[in-house]
Amino acid sequence: MDPEIGPSKWPRLLALLNLGEMMINAATDALMQMFTPPFRAVLYKTLGLTLVLLALVFVALDKFIIHFIDLPYPWANTLLSILTGIGLVVTLAFVVAPTSFVVAGFFFDELAEEVEREANGPVGRAPPIADTVWLAIKFALVAVLVNLIALFLLLVPGVNAVAFFGANAYLFGRGYFELAALRYLPIATVRRLRQQNVLRLSVAGLFIAAFLLVPILNLLTPLFATAFMVRIAKDILKPELVAQSAA
Repeated sequence: MDPEIGPSKWPRLLALLNLGEMMINAATDALMQMFTPPFRAVLYKTLGLTLVLLALVFVALDKFIIHFIDLPYPWANTLLSILTGIGLVVTLAFVVAPTSFVVAGFFFDELAEEVEREANGPVGRAPPIADTVWLAIKFALVAVLVNLIALFLLLVPGVNAVAFFGANAYLFGRGYFELAALRYLPIATVRRLRQQNVLRLSVAGLFIAAFLLVPILNLLTPLFATAFMVRIAKDILKPELVAQSAA
C-alpha cells in the first residue's frame, strides 16, 4: 500500500471519484438529450443563429483587413484575400466561445426547462429575457478579450493550448452556472455559490471546452453546455434550495 494514501485520505479520494463519475454521467446524458425532439426544435434555431453570427464576424474582419491593406498588383490582392480567409478560419475557432454565450442568452431558459423536467427535479423560473441576454453578452465580451489573448499566445509554443483550454474552461463553468442558477436564486446567492465551488465549476468547464475543440460539432456548444451545466448546477444548488424550503 502506498504510504502517501492512508485510510484518512480515502474519503477525499472517494469523493473525487464520485465527482468525476457524476460529471461523466452528466456529460453523457447531455449528449444524448441534445438530439431528442424537444432539443431538436431549438437545435436548428441555435445552429442558424450561430452560423449567422460567425458569418457576420468573418465578413466584417475580412472587409476590415482588405480595406486597410491595398496592394498595387491584382494578383497580390487575390493572394492576400486567400491568406486572409485562411487566417480568419483559424481566428473563428477563437470566436465560437463568445458566440455560444450570445446564442445561449436567447435559448437558455427554453432548453434549461426541458433538462430540469427530464432530471425530475424542481423546475426553475425563467428570469426576464433581457436579464439573461445581458448576462450572456457580458460573458461573451469577457470571452472575446480572453480569446484574443489566447490567439496572440499562438506564438508561444506549449502555452497557447493550455491558455485557450484553461481560460475557456473557467469562463464556461462560471457563465453557464450563473445562467442555470439564476432560475432558482438571486444573483448575490448565485455568486456566493459560484465562488464556493470554483474548482468544481472549472472542472465542469473543461468538458465544455473539450466539446468546443470538436470541429462542426462545436457549433452546438450552447445546447451541450446548457444540458450539461443545468445538471451540474442542480447538485450544487440542492443544499441551498433544501435549506430555503425548510426555513
